[in-house]
Amino acid sequence: MAQYLYFSRDAKLFIEKDSTVWEIPILDGFSFAQATNSSEVTLQEMESSGGISRRGRRAFNDSLAPAEWSFQTYIRPFEHDQTVTVASGGADDAANVHAVEEILWAMFVGAGTYTAPTDGTGSGTDTAITGFTFGAAGADANPPTTGTDISFSASNKSTLGTAVFWFRIGTSSSDYKWYKITGCVVNEASVDFEIDGIATINWSGMGAEITEVAHASAVPNTGGVDVSESITSTSNFIRNRLSQLKVIPDTTATGQSGLESSYLVTLTGGNVTLSNNITFITPEELGIVNVPIGHVTGTRSINGSFTCYLTDDTSNTNSSTDFMSDLLGIKSVVSNKFQLIFDIGGVTDNTPRLKIDLAQCHVEIPTHSIADLISVETNFMALPETIDATDDAVLTYNN
Repeated sequence: MAQYLYFSRDAKLFIEKDSTVWEIPILDGFSFAQATNSSEVTLQEMESSGGISRRGRRAFNDSLAPAEWSFQTYIRPFEHDQTVTVASGGADDAANVHAVEEILWAMFVGAGTYTAPTDGTGSGTDTAITGFTFGAAGADANPPTTGTDISFSASNKSTLGTAVFWFRIGTSSSDYKWYKITGCVVNEASVDFEIDGIATINWSGMGAEITEVAHASAVPNTGGVDVSESITSTSNFIRNRLSQLKVIPDTTATGQSGLESSYLVTLTGGNVTLSNNITFITPEELGIVNVPIGHVTGTRSINGSFTCYLTDDTSNTNSSTDFMSDLLGIKSVVSNKFQLIFDIGGVTDNTPRLKIDLAQCHVEIPTHSIADLISVETNFMALPETIDATDDAVLTYNN
């Protein structure tokens, strides 16, 4: 009897949405699972006349919990190569900036539908994901005259876009294991700034149900992959060490008039976590094992932190020490307001990079971290201009 072992490094992920399939390269450490919700009935009684006290129990499967999945991807912007046709996996018809992982952002922010572009050497149908603002590569601008903006303008919804996730494990068609997760939603995206690493995003979310599907019935096998441009490129990775942070206080806000116009903060680390706080709804009928029927969104939240060395520069008044001192000076302000701009990968033109622009942040007073070199950690939360607005963040991909 032959035995076959499966290795995680042979896994591939495909995302099916609006009759289109994307291949998404993922890193080691991915996971997907679905648990069962069960209940227990126990007996608790005093002794009978015969000295018997029943102590048995019964267990019942009530429902399937939502499937949970998580994986990590590199941040990989690219400019569409117009020699790569849509029919062969091209992402566009025009020379616009895209990202290998952009379909995940489209699901996260509630962007509209996807309609495959048509080839026309620049004159066909392009910018296929409705809700994104696509642009060509070049200098940063916001909103972009160049680069591609991902905004939260469509995210005030009770439900977001769903897709089918296909995990394929194995090395040949004769041994493939396909796992299909229906009704998938993206709940959280976490961007970490590891100083010596490559820029990555940790994605996590939920789905309705996991099933194992025969190879002949798997959509990526029979229908092909529609969007796969730049998934094998080695020129679109982002080095975290090039990343920069701009801290710009709103000096017109109450109590902030004495702050500097900006502060120079050289990062040693940080994180930005974006969450939809999604929950799934499951029926509770007796006698059957219920399956989740859908999801609802919770409060949209964007939080994070950044760390830097405690630095005092006598030649200016906007070092990290000045930033901390000035924040202490306005600690009685009920809600402060700062713009934080993270330039992941730097600001140099013609290099892959991602800008996260958080226009209205409430910044907490930094805390000291005692080590060989003293550093400070600052927590923040990004907020919309008004409580019902959707301008918490704008992400701009460029290349």
